[in-house]
Amino acid sequence: MGVVSQPDAAAPTAARLFAALRHEPHLFWIDAGTGPDGVDWVGIGSPVSPEEPRQVVVGGRSAGEASPDWVGWWGYDDAARRAGADVPAGGLPDGWLRVEAVARIDRRTGYVSLSGPAADRLRVPLAKAHPPVAPPLGPAHSRDSPDLYATLVERCREHIRRGDAYQLCLTTSMNVDAAVDPVDAYLRLRRLTGARRGLFVRVGGVALAGGSPETFLEIGGGVVRTSPIKGTRRRADDDETDAALVAELRESPKERAENVMIVDLMRNDLAVICDPATVTVESLLHLESTPTVHQLVSTVAGRLHPGTTLDEVLRATLPAGSMSGAPKLAAIEILGRLEVEPRGAYAGCAGWVAASGTATLGMTIRSLLIERDRVTVGAGGGITWGSTAADEVAEVALKARAPLAAIGATLPPDWAERGPVA
Repeated sequence: MGVVSQPDAAAPTAARLFAALRHEPHLFWIDAGTGPDGVDWVGIGSPVSPEEPRQVVVGGRSAGEASPDWVGWWGYDDAARRAGADVPAGGLPDGWLRVEAVARIDRRTGYVSLSGPAADRLRVPLAKAHPPVAPPLGPAHSRDSPDLYATLVERCREHIRRGDAYQLCLTTSMNVDAAVDPVDAYLRLRRLTGARRGLFVRVGGVALAGGSPETFLEIGGGVVRTSPIKGTRRRADDDETDAALVAELRESPKERAENVMIVDLMRNDLAVICDPATVTVESLLHLESTPTVHQLVSTVAGRLHPGTTLDEVLRATLPAGSMSGAPKLAAIEILGRLEVEPRGAYAGCAGWVAASGTATLGMTIRSLLIERDRVTVGAGGGITWGSTAADEVAEVALKARAPLAAIGATLPPDWAERGPVA
């Protein structure tokens, strides 16, 4: 079917169309965030092998000119095994959709375009996009107690002291055993986090709802970019305290060192698939703030070798350095022994791929993995020799709080006691 495009002051917002399609089993929303500009993509698809989009030759037109042909996620565990690491078996399978129908919604102009062989299925009455307040579900259950997590932090520091690694991204998980409406949960999550982009994708009985602030890979025009985040502080209610937290973050030797270590690792990763002479650090230690956190973000870019496939890019870069550590392979294996359980979709990447060779993939963090009767939230932080266990425990609590709140859950009591002041 061809593309239908029309200016319409009453054009459906992405959120209202998304809510109207809530009963579609294979649904996605590539969310342009909470600002007034940008382009949203809302649509439906059919499940495909996660290998299919990996075969695309990347580096085509710029991201702003492409439309998604596949939407989904690649998890951490399979990527770790592809990297050659000996990690625990299992973990959630990767999930991908081939786009069957999509609405392109330009927030600035109000234009709405429908395309795809099943485009008529998107011509539905719009729904309200204001989900009811989440019924209270009580505290989540944690895989690790704060005391155990603190012990694992010290074990990471011991590995660093011995020279086994110089940075390790330790993670844990929290879960709630309840049936949760994934669409309502995502609508709440995007308001709570205020992330500049988000993603919802449901493949059958599993939904990934993410408000990730971190761009893992942005590929277009022959260039690949990655923007790792290392260094996080909470937002404060009063301006004076908020400014003090920003200053503390910017001046922290530990946070700065951690960020620079991962930038160096990503430079090396990109040099495998790019002309090494073109790999540059476009920005270093840039402050980005959302309604819930302040973060330090750096960007590394390079020009891809002609004919590079997305599979080659992923093999060179995934798991991301920001969610594993350095040296990468050693870090992945150390973390596999410490964390014991698979990470699943968490700490992998999720986003969209175009057949033209363009792709945008975010890190799967600050996210909800929603299965039939269980919701899982992953959280963690980078450990260096300068880390303190108490600060790392507080950072996990900070990162898990908003996703849990989106489903009406709270931190486990022992984690709430050790977390930062709200």
